[in-house]
Amino acid sequence: MSIEKKWFGTTADGTDVYSYTIGNKNGMRAVILTYGGALQALYVKDVHGKTRDVLAGFDDMEGFEQRSSYQGVLVGRYCNRIADGSFTVGGKTYDVTRNENGVTCLHGGGEFSRAVWEARPLAENAVELRYTSPDGAEGFPGEMETAVVYTLTDENELILDYKARCTADSYINLTNHAYFNLGGFDSGDILNTELLIRASHYLPTDERSIPTGEVRNVTGTAFDFRDAKPIGRDIGAQDDQLLLCRGYDHNYCLDKRGNEPAAEAYCPATGIRMQLFTDLPGMQLYTGNFLQGALGKKGLPMYRHAGFCLETQYYPDTPHRPEFPSCLYKAGEVYTSRTSFKFV
Repeated sequence: MSIEKKWFGTTADGTDVYSYTIGNKNGMRAVILTYGGALQALYVKDVHGKTRDVLAGFDDMEGFEQRSSYQGVLVGRYCNRIADGSFTVGGKTYDVTRNENGVTCLHGGGEFSRAVWEARPLAENAVELRYTSPDGAEGFPGEMETAVVYTLTDENELILDYKARCTADSYINLTNHAYFNLGGFDSGDILNTELLIRASHYLPTDERSIPTGEVRNVTGTAFDFRDAKPIGRDIGAQDDQLLLCRGYDHNYCLDKRGNEPAAEAYCPATGIRMQLFTDLPGMQLYTGNFLQGALGKKGLPMYRHAGFCLETQYYPDTPHRPEFPSCLYKAGEVYTSRTSFKFV
């Protein structure tokens, strides 16, 4: 099946945005936008043969530009949070955008998520997106070139291959911020979705959602997803961490077990099952705790828990935590990572 390119809309500054649709022999389709490098839609057949779009998000540019909570977009240069909006490399301190409560740098200031990326088909089942972040953008050092390739296989696996290189020593941490709802974007909340995460530890956070430095065992807590359970089973537990974040918004320290998926999600209503694979050490589980009814696809509101995010990553606030796995890359050194979502 060939890749279909369509005009999607125009940004507020007059830049045209295009969509690229990849399909496979099973009827699965992924729609990728040049705006934010977004995964805009993901169509999957349920057990009854009905095709469902399993991503909460937007179907127009106004939604992406004015109502977005990062639905489906690529995130960089540093996904998640950097405390106090600063870090030091080689003895020099860099002040980066403080776009969360005026204190924290969240998702690299949003630069990658708002950028219009260059796109080109690589084959009948793959699209490459490219973006160059100029030296000093959002306060980060060096010019950084980034490429992300979306590939959809006939095995119903959507693969995201990331590659980046910076002209200065810098931290690099990239992800995609898709909000999944395996019942379909129009099916209500995700609290009945069953989730398994192969992680025996997670990172508690403070009131700013910054890791405290503790690596906490999940045993006996609401954060234990090593056996699959509905997302909503323990989300209302009287746990300080859940109360701070109004639900799950935490990094899981993934247990590496060969070729096993790091996480699996299953919707009993549709029978759709998704496996997540990654070579990264962490994954942020976010359960849409702060969605407040912004209008999304087909004009439907996205309320709290309308989707869940599985954001593969290096741990948050790594620049201030040398004990965490490092994502500091030397000038010219190539960052690569792979994450995939397989529907079985």
